[in-house]
Amino acid sequence: MKIIGIIPARYASTRFPGKPLYIIDGKSMIRRVYEQASACSLLADLLVATDDERIENHVKDFGGQVIMTSGSIRSGTERCNEVIKKLFQKNREQYDVVINIQGDEPYIHPLQIAHIAGCFQDRDVTLATLVKKITSEEDLKNPNVVKVILDNHSRAIYFSRIALPYFRGKEDQNGINLHTFFKHVGIYGYTPAILHEITRLPESSLEKAESLEQLRWIENGYSIYVRETEFESIAIDTPDDLLKITNKPG
Repeated sequence: MKIIGIIPARYASTRFPGKPLYIIDGKSMIRRVYEQASACSLLADLLVATDDERIENHVKDFGGQVIMTSGSIRSGTERCNEVIKKLFQKNREQYDVVINIQGDEPYIHPLQIAHIAGCFQDRDVTLATLVKKITSEEDLKNPNVVKVILDNHSRAIYFSRIALPYFRGKEDQNGINLHTFFKHVGIYGYTPAILHEITRLPESSLEKAESLEQLRWIENGYSIYVRETEFESIAIDTPDDLLKITNKPG
């Protein structure tokens, strides 16, 4: 099975402009993500996909592989799809699995990437992602921590920014004690064919409501296989999130 890891990275983030080039303990955020991902031996290829020459030049400077993509792309998923098309057009390169690695998780664990790759040993899996158990009431109530409802076959039923299910008559209790809740870890795996399909789907009503692109896929009947991870993810969405990495994992 031939697997490519793609790290989408854009400079013009609304909440944190220039985020990929922000220096953390002597290295840029994008370099830290790249080096962590490089430690996953299951990846045949790894590259950064960007629309900004500053990021392109920086990745080349530290010896990483990078490809330029369109500036009009709306999501990391679409950026991954453009990369796959460009690689095929350039040298007929083909892959069995594409893994979309978030460019704002500087301490992503290589085993998280391996967990996603392992999902595709099952030939029925065409879309996959990770979840982790929620262990704090703070995360449960935080709208920036996306929650996932699963079925009995390890597939996602729904993603939401609020805690689901709602426990009627128990509003005064800590939700964490009522149910096993899972949060979404934002790494995706796709087969190239499915990646091409889902990027052609129109924006859906649920996606608009929650501002979560994966709801578009569910709303259109696609199954997202979910695997649980024990590794914590630290996503840096805003400058304030940098406080999370003061106690970063070793």
